[in-house]
Amino acid sequence: MNFEAAPKPVPIRVFLVEDQALVREGIRSLLALEPAVRVVGAAADGEEAVSAIPRARPDVVLLDMRLPKLSGLEVLRRLSDLGEMPPAIILTTFGDDAAVLEGIRLGARGYLLKDVSLEELVDAIRVVAAGGTAVRPVVSERVVRGLNGVQSEPAFPRMEPPDPLTDREVEVLRLMTGGYSNREIAGALRVAEGTVKNHVSSILSKMGVRDRTRAVLEAVRSGYLG
Repeated sequence: MNFEAAPKPVPIRVFLVEDQALVREGIRSLLALEPAVRVVGAAADGEEAVSAIPRARPDVVLLDMRLPKLSGLEVLRRLSDLGEMPPAIILTTFGDDAAVLEGIRLGARGYLLKDVSLEELVDAIRVVAAGGTAVRPVVSERVVRGLNGVQSEPAFPRMEPPDPLTDREVEVLRLMTGGYSNREIAGALRVAEGTVKNHVSSILSKMGVRDRTRAVLEAVRSGYLG
């Protein structure tokens, strides 16, 4: 009896953008230990990344924020303008929380410190390659805590004390901290996207803020995400 061997899964194609050669080669060597991942290219500065990533056509980009020539944020902007931005995971050792949050707003799908384990890194690559996000609520809390001095007052007047959030609004807010879109939140909660939009509008109104980022910040300050 002949048995056909099951086809091997296609490795996830990863492009690495990191200016420090030791760190870049260290990450490349670690990922070489994981058969589910294949590094298809690397760049040492932002300009090289913008040029090489469209040619390499990776499934996921691992992107440092602080790069020569063009910053990680500018890389995200330019690739987005070109319509060539694959899912990206921000890698950093710095506490540059505002830049990380801006990177997520520009379309990055994940955020990890460079000292994560190989297992955590590969898990994040898998999640992002599959269309998910690798921005965990605990990380998002750290990010927004770094913005505490940015805006000490709400964007517009609100009721004092503000109306409390409902249980469902808190649930939506927690998913917002993970970087999920209204459509993704709707899928997770099994409700219509319009219902989620209404919840988000209510959250912004109750917290006296104009955008989702400030809503998360106010939620941390108010203890909703504790």
